[in-house]
Amino acid sequence: MLQQFLPGDYVKSIFHISPEKLKESGIKGIITDLDNTLVEWDRPNATPQLVEWFKDVKEQGIDITIVSNNNERRVKAFSDPLNIPFIHKARKPMGKAFLKAVKNMNLKKEEVVVIGDQLLTDVLGGNRSGFQTILVVPVASTDGFFTRINRKIERRIMESLKRKGMIQWEE
Repeated sequence: MLQQFLPGDYVKSIFHISPEKLKESGIKGIITDLDNTLVEWDRPNATPQLVEWFKDVKEQGIDITIVSNNNERRVKAFSDPLNIPFIHKARKPMGKAFLKAVKNMNLKKEEVVVIGDQLLTDVLGGNRSGFQTILVVPVASTDGFFTRINRKIERRIMESLKRKGMIQWEE
């Protein structure tokens, strides 16, 4: 059961993910969370550094889809200026939105990586749906109400993973 919460990789931020290395490993698509993965949950737009990262990803020929549990207004306002497709109200960790995203990108699961900041939504959903997963440290130290509840549960899961020797990284 704990294996479902174990990400394939763990990095400090989205900027520690190299588009070139993703391409070299056969990745052709990224499904990414929005809030606290790409930007703070209360930041409306992408930072210049993030815009540059997206540009690097696209230059490598890698497709991107934002899959968020947030509402359409929030996700659309962020995604549209970047010309990045999105799925809102995704109901992660349920798999339907992940499968829709990979279908829209016209890729195979093996060619797509799921990136997010939460074990209970992004990693669990990605793993259960058969994708590679990368967990990033949240970009903000604050969260919305429901995410704060998830974080308490995630801390217990992380402690269990550490006790069992399943994770090697430092927080």
